[in-house]
Amino acid sequence: MTSSFDEKTTLARRLRGRSRRAVTLSTKITPEEFELVSAASETAGRAIGEWTREVLLREARPSSDSARSEKLMTEIIGLQMFLTHVLSPIACGRQMTTDEYRELMRNVKDNKRRAAREILAQPTTED
Repeated sequence: MTSSFDEKTTLARRLRGRSRRAVTLSTKITPEEFELVSAASETAGRAIGEWTREVLLREARPSSDSARSEKLMTEIIGLQMFLTHVLSPIACGRQMTTDEYRELMRNVKDNKRRAAREILAQPTTED
């Protein structure tokens, strides 16, 4: 016969310092979506429920990863803007003046964040 002490010890060991999970969250998905979720959880080596919980919580929390991604995208867009505007005159056989170069750098610095946010806000399309 198991004592209540043993049950509490077992439960405490399973909780590992976290609160007991007491709320259920559910959603309906198509069989195709289930296959995607199932494959992703298998790839991650996690049970579907554990993988789903991790993904939901990661997306719900403000993340330093998303801030890093936005910063990286901002710099990529800045480089794209810079290269596009620098290479165009060079391709046409013209050199940029120092003032044109400075203006370009100021323009890229002032507009790269806005341009990156616009791109990140665009919905992704599935091919």
